[in-house]
Order: sequence, then C-alpha cells, then structure tokens
Amino acid sequence: VQLQASGGGLVQAGGSLRLSCAASGRTISNSGMGWFRQAPGKEREFVAGIRWSGGSTSLADSVKGRFVISRDNAKNTVYLQMNSLKPEDTAVYYCAVSNTGWGTPREDDYKLWGRGTQVTVSS
Repeated sequence: VQLQASGGGLVQAGGSLRLSCAASGRTISNSGMGWFRQAPGKEREFVAGIRWSGGSTSLADSVKGRFVISRDNAKNTVYLQMNSLKPEDTAVYYCAVSNTGWGTPREDDYKLWGRGTQVTVSS
C-alpha cells in the first residue's frame, strides 16, 4: 500500500484546509487510519484517528472543535478538515494505516506511513 497525502499549503490564521490521504495498492477499508503531525524541533504527535467503518473518531485535545476526520472507503481515501487554523498548527501532516481497526493515538499501532504534506499557518 502507498499513501499519498495532499491538500497542504499556506493559509492565514482562522482559515481552513482540507487534507486528503489516498491509498493505492490495496484497500484500507478494514483498517483504522490516523493523522499525525510534526512541527519543526518537536516530536511527531497524534492529531486524529478514525475507525475502519468511520463510525468512531478520536481527536487530540488541541484540535477538538476545529478539525474533523472522515473517510470514504469507496475512494480508499481519508480526509482531515481543518478549520480555525492557528499558527501552532503549522507542521508536516502525515497519514498512516493502523495495525488495528481503530484510529488510536499510539504511533506504534501504525504500520504504514505516507510522506506528509506541509501545512503553514501565518499569523
């Protein structure tokens, strides 16, 4: 499986972006999926996760109320809608396929990672 993240870019604070993560090679419809991010000089951190069915999601406290994770299994794609963006959201965003059916916050639960897409939020 290959993951291709897209949708990143430069946006002003308060703006919105929608990230996409398209999988190719095999279906991800039976796997939990997650979004993580890594800011310069910081460790990678969990942002959002979604169950294989899309029926359950989890969000980091820092993005609750602003970000929404969703998926379209027919398109083999996961999305991250990011609203009310803040400068502290600036990071490279990665999508990943979980070893389980859940989108857990633990990096060790994820076996396959995409290359990431840069999100820059200006103040």
